[in-house]
Amino acid sequence: MHSAVLLIEFGSIILGLGLLGRFAARFRLSPIPLYLLAGLAFGEGGLLPLGASEEFVSIGAEIGVILLLLMLGLEYTAGDLVTNLKAHYPSGLVDGALNALPGAAAALLLGWGPVAAVVLAGVTWISSSGVIAKVLGDLGRVGNRETPVILSVLVLEDLAMAVYLPIVTALVAGAGLLAGSVTLAIALGAAGLVLFVAVRYGRLISRFVSSDDPEKLLLVVLGLTILVAGVAQQLQVSAAVGAFLVGIALSGEVAEGAHTLLSPLRDLFAAVFFVFFGLHTDPASIPPVLLPALALALITAATKIATGYWAARRAGISPKGRWRTGGALVARGEFSIVIAGLAVSAGIEPSLGPLATAYVLILVILGPLTARYTEPLATRLTTRRPPPQTPSPPSSRVPEATVGRDGG
Repeated sequence: MHSAVLLIEFGSIILGLGLLGRFAARFRLSPIPLYLLAGLAFGEGGLLPLGASEEFVSIGAEIGVILLLLMLGLEYTAGDLVTNLKAHYPSGLVDGALNALPGAAAALLLGWGPVAAVVLAGVTWISSSGVIAKVLGDLGRVGNRETPVILSVLVLEDLAMAVYLPIVTALVAGAGLLAGSVTLAIALGAAGLVLFVAVRYGRLISRFVSSDDPEKLLLVVLGLTILVAGVAQQLQVSAAVGAFLVGIALSGEVAEGAHTLLSPLRDLFAAVFFVFFGLHTDPASIPPVLLPALALALITAATKIATGYWAARRAGISPKGRWRTGGALVARGEFSIVIAGLAVSAGIEPSLGPLATAYVLILVILGPLTARYTEPLATRLTTRRPPPQTPSPPSSRVPEATVGRDGG
């Protein structure tokens, strides 16, 4: 009987997610806010709380986070990461300062303590690569001159995740200074080792994993990723970081083939993750934090626009392109929820999950609007209109040509 209920509940979840995804695609929206709302509707305090499938959904959510970071790693080679880091690190520093500090300050002002401040700093810092990529495609801006600047900022944020996530993992686990330092050292050492091996021996690793049979390639890449993620978590390093490093280590045809095979799985389990996060957020806890979430969303939307403008100006992009860059970076999404999920699982601050949910809902809806309208609005506000010309008084002087004709 329990098995039948589990199948009914989980099947209903997957079917509902599919219908929500189709609805979002019809109106060219990101499905993330709809997935979160679905989780809120069927979670604690929702319309119809689920029971039998919760543990299964929890495991699916963990796999979703792992696949999100694996696919992110597959997007870049180690050489690309090193090149971006050298060329655009000032933009990354400005991005971190302008967008992480408001989150940290908000947590401290709300009296949540330093650990929650570090977590909320990450929530407000990291833009949503998935939402931004979709928006750029929808707006036909993939080939624009400012697009490489947008991608560079996103790559630097992804790199920062490899350092940030182990720190957060150690903090929310209650590890002391020494244990936290050891965890960070292990994470940085692992990241450095993987980058070195990927640059020097990436082809050999890819050749070892490679297979002409899609089924074998899928099983090897997925199994390797989950294994490394589990080992990373056992070492008190984030499982997501382990998955990200596996993605970086793979390159060439293997990365392309794995990306194609794993994309549907990523979409499925990522959707389950967003539902799981919503399941553990009581809808009644959102209204009390809605005002702080809205204020934080507006502030960090402005700081993201400033970040993009500065990065594009540094790259020599025209003013219109600078505004487009800033507007495109506003959306937050999957990784903000991943970071908040670490704190929610550890029970750091009860209000952090609801605030993060409301914050992401606001910005995942506002992000496509700022991407579309920031540049025309800024152009209209900054373009100086010529002053109205006052008509000159009529002259009493007779034109010379008239004098000539009359006189002669």
